[in-house]
Amino acid sequence: MPRELKFIATPEKGEVSAILDQPENARALLVLGHGAGSNMKHSLIADLSDALVRQGLATFRYQYPYSEKGGGGLDGRKVLLATIRSAIEKAKEETHDLPLFAGGHSMSGRMTTLAEADESLPIQGIVCFAFPINGGKGPDERAAHFPHISKPMLFHQGTKDKLADIEVMKQVISTMKDRSTLHIIDTADHGFKVLKRSGKTRGQVIEEMAQTTADWIDGM
Repeated sequence: MPRELKFIATPEKGEVSAILDQPENARALLVLGHGAGSNMKHSLIADLSDALVRQGLATFRYQYPYSEKGGGGLDGRKVLLATIRSAIEKAKEETHDLPLFAGGHSMSGRMTTLAEADESLPIQGIVCFAFPINGGKGPDERAAHFPHISKPMLFHQGTKDKLADIEVMKQVISTMKDRSTLHIIDTADHGFKVLKRSGKTRGQVIEEMAQTTADWIDGM
């Protein structure tokens, strides 16, 4: 059963909430962050968590100070990165010997890669759902830190994502073949909704991403 927790995001910002969902005989744990405009209970994050648990992976969803507050603008980068580090430490404390992975949707996936590039995280790999390669100042800026990441990375990307041109993602991933994997979802947008012609539902796409994530982790 999911268990609600609290942890200190930063000394200045104080406590934030988290949800740990750990199935019996879990093989690993994914620290799963939400996108910029949502929170840990958003349907995409909740559905992803449920699907990962069905694959035998524990999940640790968490809030940032701004999403805990429920309004206002995003926290600054320093606070976001510190919160990710604190979330990973709390997940590690709660699950002891489980292999740890971290990442999340859009902003959280990106911020996790930045945190890892700044200073190695106590995780075995990073999982990004809809990495926003075309946001901000564009691909050159968004991928500039990738050479400083030595851990394996898995990217789930849709072909209709307006924040992540799939051809650009392919090019970026091709420069990191030894440590990155790209899973492409046909016609999926930034929230992984797909066109009818794909022959899949959003629920099926989420299950596919969970299965791919589990297979990737098992293959490490």
